[in-house]
Amino acid sequence: MTYRIFSFRSAIAAGLLAAGSLLAGCADMSTMGETATDAAITQRTLVTMTAASVGPIDSETRYSTKAIEAALPGFTTQPIQMAVEDRTLWTTGVFHNGFQVLQVLKGNGGKIGAIHAVSANVTGPNGERLGMRFDQVGTSISDCRVGRNLWRDMAICPARGAPNVKLVYAVTQYDGPFDALPPREQLASARIQRIVWNPPAE
Repeated sequence: MTYRIFSFRSAIAAGLLAAGSLLAGCADMSTMGETATDAAITQRTLVTMTAASVGPIDSETRYSTKAIEAALPGFTTQPIQMAVEDRTLWTTGVFHNGFQVLQVLKGNGGKIGAIHAVSANVTGPNGERLGMRFDQVGTSISDCRVGRNLWRDMAICPARGAPNVKLVYAVTQYDGPFDALPPREQLASARIQRIVWNPPAE
């Protein structure tokens, strides 16, 4: 089965709803709803992100389905189409019990690149999960930047103590302007929609 995700919002929705056990294993994820709920942040942890790695996957892991599945016993992989800030692309989705958990991009030299957490079953370096609010996490607005293009209504912020891990927040019903972050009072209730790990710099 091939999973297609054509926009950032539909992609992040797939992860949130999967974590809440609302997805069927072969559902068309591009049609899922978009609302993160407090229930989504009570899920058990399957994978933990740190600055150095995503579970057992690190910057030395080969970009191949065999290597990814060997590093994550009990997980499976499928090709998916996902959205990054400037484009959509085909990459590798990582699934647990039929639900999407991670999206793994190809990096340099045949190694893995960025990894996107799209399920509340993944925790960030400080225990962050999809669905958590900006004010719960305690992110400093001065550290954030506004997303562009496909992520234009998002706030992108580094995780505390792990600048290579980005927390991507969406503000409900934010109508722009999209070249600036939402007002502080709106950003306070924004929820994490994706956590993005990039291999740490050498």
